[in-house]
Amino acid sequence: MRSIEVGKVNIGDGHPVFIVAEIGINHNGSLDIAKKLIEGAKAAGCDAVKFQKRTPEICVPKDQWNIERDTPWGRMTYIEEAVDFIEEFDVPIYKTASASLTDKNLLLKHKKLNKPTIISTGMSTMAEIEEAVNIFSEKNLLIAHSTSSYPCPNEELNLKMITTLREKYPQIPIGYSGHETGLAPTWSAVSLGASFVERHITLDRAMWGSDQAASVEPNGFNRLVRNIRDIEIALGDGIKRVYPSEMSARTKLRRVK
Repeated sequence: MRSIEVGKVNIGDGHPVFIVAEIGINHNGSLDIAKKLIEGAKAAGCDAVKFQKRTPEICVPKDQWNIERDTPWGRMTYIEEAVDFIEEFDVPIYKTASASLTDKNLLLKHKKLNKPTIISTGMSTMAEIEEAVNIFSEKNLLIAHSTSSYPCPNEELNLKMITTLREKYPQIPIGYSGHETGLAPTWSAVSLGASFVERHITLDRAMWGSDQAASVEPNGFNRLVRNIRDIEIALGDGIKRVYPSEMSARTKLRRVK
């Protein structure tokens, strides 16, 4: 059975769908907004929140790389190794962005930590996915199907890739990282066997920021989580049986035995 222990829970077949509220950079640098997003995710029933540590060499002008700044975590420069920085907080699980799927050095560093890692597969070929999986040798690995468009049109979601990945990697938990507008595709991903799902959370989709439009507001997250739990119950176990609630109708309507 595909299953990985993360903290005090298990992610994989036979366990509840692990629901992640991706805060990412939707806090816009505000600690107060970040706290409100955490509170909203918890109130909705999410299992985890996720933050991003961006690559400063790409996001920050070179003349600002070594300037120290005050942050909620102390004074530091922009240029610090992301994995080393996050490891200070002893997080139970990591996720590498789709853009980093081909960064072998980063994947190897994650592997050496011996902690669960989700690799996201947006804008990637099957060959690139295979190469990333080979680096981990399936240990401590989870794979998230994704399409790197913000927001992503329905015709490019290709949710059946969840089935493809489940068949190709029967020992690895397969999930879904969605960037679409609306909730139906995420519910569909659960029906297709996603062991975990991730959606961006925001206080207001009209806020400034590149990820806000593809995010879900707290009330939407309540619906997302509630309906995922209903879907889990409704899916059942695939074993045909006659339920007690059917017996009166069976007795009344079944004329031929």
